[in-house]
Amino acid sequence: MPTNDSPAHPTHIRHSEELGKLVRQLRAEQGLLQIDLAGLAGTGNRFIVDLERGKPTLQLQKVLDVLDLMGLEVVVRRKGASRHGE
Repeated sequence: MPTNDSPAHPTHIRHSEELGKLVRQLRAEQGLLQIDLAGLAGTGNRFIVDLERGKPTLQLQKVLDVLDLMGLEVVVRRKGASRHGE
């Protein structure tokens, strides 16, 4: 499960289910239905359902596009690195 409930702070995601839970939580906070998010993202409703369920085989670019649409970004850094990348 995500280590922090606030999207303003970094959330460590190690499993697809954790990402799905975060997407579902933020979508609900934004007052969007799954079908709304699918329409905005230009994808099918099934994709959003699968994303929120944590399906591990989803197309990466589509996932990144949905996250971007929701105002999220993916940052990759080495484990144990400082928050400032030093």
